[in-house]
Amino acid sequence: MSAIKKIALGLVLAVFAVTWISPKSPFEQGMHSVLTVVGLFWLWRHDRRWGIRNGHFVAICVFMTAHCIAARWLYSYVPYDQWIQWLTGGWSLNQAFGFERNHFDRFIHFLYGVCFAPAVREYFRQRWPALSPRQAFVLAVVAIMCTSLIYEWIEWAIALTMSPADAESYNGQQGDVWDAHTDMFLATLGALAAWPRAREPAPRAGRAS
Repeated sequence: MSAIKKIALGLVLAVFAVTWISPKSPFEQGMHSVLTVVGLFWLWRHDRRWGIRNGHFVAICVFMTAHCIAARWLYSYVPYDQWIQWLTGGWSLNQAFGFERNHFDRFIHFLYGVCFAPAVREYFRQRWPALSPRQAFVLAVVAIMCTSLIYEWIEWAIALTMSPADAESYNGQQGDVWDAHTDMFLATLGALAAWPRAREPAPRAGRAS
């Protein structure tokens, strides 16, 4: 693992640890954090097998970091507008755009597509070298769409086991009946936005496990 990857992974672990200091909702945060633990293990294991590019690895770590922050505040309560006002001296994003809900969950889903699509495209080209860059990109977008759907299914299944109040706290729909549809759509837009702007070198072959 390169030094850049070690630094990126170390920063994610540091943020993960900090977000668990005096947690506001330990149970709900723990449920969200399961994905972080699984994702970091997958990232480490996948990099050993296939050798992810530094930039792609860092992009995934950026998403993981944002997810850790979101899990701390259960997505719906991330005080991003207060942070922006503090940084800008009072300018409010919510007031400027007329937001009536907390949109940090929307940002995370869009970021998922942006940060994962390049690495997924690279993997498909490593796994099947005959694929053209465009074909691999299409498959990457489809993969983002499918995994987003599966995630929403999992959220729905977990919510069925909870009380209405706990399910709302975990899912963070904030009263939006189209929440799942919007999340999947934004993940797809994020993946489409990750279309490579420059030619990349041929992917490296995976290493034997």
